[in-house]
Amino acid sequence: MEKYIYGFLDYLKLEKNYSDNTIQGYYKDLLDYKEYLKNKNIKDTDYKFIRSYLSYMFEKKYEKKTISRHISTLRSFYKYLVNENIIKKNPMILISNPKLDKKLPNFLYYDEIEILLNIPDKETILGLRDALILELLYSTGIRVSELTNIKVKDINFSDKKILILGKGSKERYVLYGNTLKELLNLYLKESRPKLNKNSEYLILNKNGNQITDRGIRLIISNILKKGTLDYHVSPHTLRHTFATHMLDNGADLKSVQELLGHSNLSTTQVYTHVTNERLRSVYLKTHPRAKDK
Repeated sequence: MEKYIYGFLDYLKLEKNYSDNTIQGYYKDLLDYKEYLKNKNIKDTDYKFIRSYLSYMFEKKYEKKTISRHISTLRSFYKYLVNENIIKKNPMILISNPKLDKKLPNFLYYDEIEILLNIPDKETILGLRDALILELLYSTGIRVSELTNIKVKDINFSDKKILILGKGSKERYVLYGNTLKELLNLYLKESRPKLNKNSEYLILNKNGNQITDRGIRLIISNILKKGTLDYHVSPHTLRHTFATHMLDNGADLKSVQELLGHSNLSTTQVYTHVTNERLRSVYLKTHPRAKDK
């Protein structure tokens, strides 16, 4: 089975252009599955063995989201095996994903995002860089992996837009306004040349190299320790905040979908639930006829 797993991973990289992080996720899921089959001494898999694996994950108290991801991995893997004529029947045909509990994305209110954006000390080299990281994530809604891969040449300064390489190597443009423009110009003039003026990448670590996903998460974590916000904020929180604030201020769903780089509109629609809940909360708190007596 191992050689088929590696063949599948090569297919994801060479044919589907999946990122290394995504491929690593598939690999981890398939290793778990392979270990289960080994422990059960199962050589050939069919529908009932797949079901037994799902039951095993439920018994181990895996989250529904994790189980759903495993199913998606196995579905792609077995589809590949069928297409390559390695197996004749796909045991995943009758397997469906568990219904996930609806969970609204976490976001920041306007006063909270202002507090966060003003924490870094823009008078220092790294503080100015950190301020730019936060502003980029909030102003454009890009993913942290997309941020780390921005090159200076990807920025169209005259039109205030940035070429982004998204999931599946899909390209899109994101836009930015004057606040980010001023911060970006200041960073390129004052900070970046002192970190590494020859690097092609926009955001650099303290050693002047391309910053990593983990590096940005650590920076945001350290920024939070200096401020007054008392709950967890991740790069994705800023992406959620971008989408929520866009819709709050009248943006249409299709435009937000394109800016976020979502393949399906249904993925973006979750933010309408967020804005609806916010409206309800504001109404119940402020309208005299809605308040509890």
